[in-house]
Amino acid sequence: MRLVINTLALITVAFALAVAQNVQAQRAIRRHPIDLRTAVDHLTVIELAEPVVQVACGSALFKVEWRGNRVFIQPTTADARTNLFIWTATERLTYELEPAHSADDIDFVVEESPNRPTPAASLDPHLQRAPATVSQLLIETQPVFIHSPYRASHPVEVRIDELYEKDGQLLVRYIVINHGRDPYLLKPPAVFQLQGVRSSQSLFALKNSQLSDEQAHKLKVKRRVPLKTLEQRLQSDWIAPSTSATGIVLLEFATTSEPTLLSLEFSNESAVSSSTLPSITAYIVK
Repeated sequence: MRLVINTLALITVAFALAVAQNVQAQRAIRRHPIDLRTAVDHLTVIELAEPVVQVACGSALFKVEWRGNRVFIQPTTADARTNLFIWTATERLTYELEPAHSADDIDFVVEESPNRPTPAASLDPHLQRAPATVSQLLIETQPVFIHSPYRASHPVEVRIDELYEKDGQLLVRYIVINHGRDPYLLKPPAVFQLQGVRSSQSLFALKNSQLSDEQAHKLKVKRRVPLKTLEQRLQSDWIAPSTSATGIVLLEFATTSEPTLLSLEFSNESAVSSSTLPSITAYIVK
């Protein structure tokens, strides 16, 4: 599965288009996909009753992004068609994306109502049910500030997107972008809490931030303590060149008033060769 993470500018376009265009109210069909008609240079928005946990699109000819309970879809070619899966904490929804015949035929906004009587039947048997705590955490989003832009010398980039904290648990949502020429084999990261940290910059000023490479290189750390992982989810286990994939890791985390430095460390492997890629570690101040 491939997914292209679109820019946040699409969100603004989505609301502008939704004001005066087709709006549907759909109820998820369990055995048959829902038909959605899309068009180039037009955005289709799916609004669900609860936060989206994972999305899978069958073709790279579509740009797909999700945030909260909304999924944003845009084809890149006129005749693009494929299928789309959306998972929430309680159900799975399936769509068939097809080209619209005219502007009046485009589905601009689709509002989904949940199928509450039989939520278990909607889940993919190969996908582990998310615990209730994950759904609760997704509602309490905390955006992460990134301190430096991507550097072209790194073939693979990791962006910490959002943090969710509740009841001694921390959920980290991240995006891995493959800027290289070979597919990248994505594996769940190992997460460590860094202790005895000395930094040239106050960590209090960097809370809820992802450190730049320059800031990370200046750190002096005495101990790396592995954090207990409660759950890991990957959108895809490999990332094609010029595409990206989203992952979620749920951690056991003790809240403190002091800033806490965490590191997410990814194994460095190419999906098509045994070559070792540069070290990929993302640092967060929580």
